[in-house]
Amino acid sequence: MSYLDVFSLEGHVALVPGGGGSIGAAICKALAGAGAKVVVASHTLDKAEATAEAVRAAGGEAIAAEADATVEADAERAVAAAVERFGKLDMVVNCVGGGAGKVLFDAQEYPRDAWDWIYELNVRSVLVPTQAAVRQMLRQGEGGRIVNISSVRALLGISSGYSAYVAAKGAVESLTRQWATEWAKHGIRVNAIRPTFVDTPQVAMLLGDPAFKAGIVSRIPLGRVGGTDDMTGAVVFLLSNAAAFITGQTIGLDGGLTATQ
Repeated sequence: MSYLDVFSLEGHVALVPGGGGSIGAAICKALAGAGAKVVVASHTLDKAEATAEAVRAAGGEAIAAEADATVEADAERAVAAAVERFGKLDMVVNCVGGGAGKVLFDAQEYPRDAWDWIYELNVRSVLVPTQAAVRQMLRQGEGGRIVNISSVRALLGISSGYSAYVAAKGAVESLTRQWATEWAKHGIRVNAIRPTFVDTPQVAMLLGDPAFKAGIVSRIPLGRVGGTDDMTGAVVFLLSNAAAFITGQTIGLDGGLTATQ
């Protein structure tokens, strides 16, 4: 047996809410490449199917599920689809989130509707699929692995009206620790990654501004923003047996940014 076998996800089944997005799609492909069967969930079926097809074209196994990650019935259907097709579900990677730059308000004036929207998108979207998946894991009685996506904004404030977003990502990390503690007795490990700015189509316009990009890069010791492929290795690691004694932790994927703060 090769020592690298501890990084294999062979025999596992992963649900990826947000798998139709740029980061989610990269993670789905990486999970399949490591041997997992993947359920790609997205609120838009064609996006989920596009990722699933890309996984299949690369030789992996994947199905698409139309699911709003904030709706309990949708999450239950996605879990049921995993069990029906692949016989079980033992991994979740929560990739839904974002929206920070769309609702910027001074902290003393932050409106409730914008606050609630950010929390729906970044906290409830993690809570609902995880609850549905863990109920299935408990029925199976064989443990499980969960990875959440946080942000450096869980640790670093910013003078740009991000109150709801930093609070939401802080909540994701707190839930990661709580779930890890609460579900450890069931053999379920829960960890998170904490990326900085990631180059995706959603932020292409911002990064197209040389001054904006230079300002970001100047604060990152490795001298560049993150790419979607920078997210995948840590996720595969945290889901694999190589991380069998790691739970309740958040790994920073930030090019050294938080080391300088």
